[in-house]
Amino acid sequence: MYVETRASNVWRYVWNGLVLAVFAWIPGLPGLALRAVVYRLILRARGFPAIERGVRLRRPEDISIGDGVFVDTGVALDAGPGGLAIGDNAVIMSGCTLQVYNHRHLPHAGIRIGRRTFVGEQTLMRGQGGIDIGDDVLFGPRVQLLAVNHVASDPSKLIREQGITAVGIRIEDDCWIGAGAIILDGVTIGRRSCIGAGAVVTHSIPPGEFAAGVPARVVRERRPRLVEVHLGGLSDL
Repeated sequence: MYVETRASNVWRYVWNGLVLAVFAWIPGLPGLALRAVVYRLILRARGFPAIERGVRLRRPEDISIGDGVFVDTGVALDAGPGGLAIGDNAVIMSGCTLQVYNHRHLPHAGIRIGRRTFVGEQTLMRGQGGIDIGDDVLFGPRVQLLAVNHVASDPSKLIREQGITAVGIRIEDDCWIGAGAIILDGVTIGRRSCIGAGAVVTHSIPPGEFAAGVPARVVRERRPRLVEVHLGGLSDL
């Protein structure tokens, strides 16, 4: 089980570990340049992604990274059967954990992140049921996407013995997910919708809506309106 969570076989485990031990720690531009080239030996990369030092890769043979992607320090990319794919020019900020965690070999597991999507600091994704994120999506810090749930209907049995459900999460193009929001399994966020900070989303949100609260509900439709935009510092207000 230990080796299976880190590589598809023992030989891959040894090879991945050797490459990471030599190159994962190198700081600065030399490290970025070396990893952009050498990491092609252990994962699938298109173009030249920028992967900072200290990024943890598990089952990198199941990871696909597009051109122009930036992965910041302290990120954990834990792939597995179903794969983890990051689209061109996406940004994964520091401390994020993207975890497929598919030791049950579920058919829809995986994490797919679209082009130009920005994932804020310390965001957590659990992709047992599958997470599909569109293009141009913005995540604030500490967002959680949990595409799995435990069955707890029988009080006579231990919860860990009752299995899980894993339906999946879908976030369509051009959405904004506010800081600290939690999106639960089975939810779809429609195209161009916004989710307020701290919301807990238990049901799907239609396209073009603002939703907030615990549990989240639609508070208004997203529509053009005049908003004063301030680009200076606090002293200019």
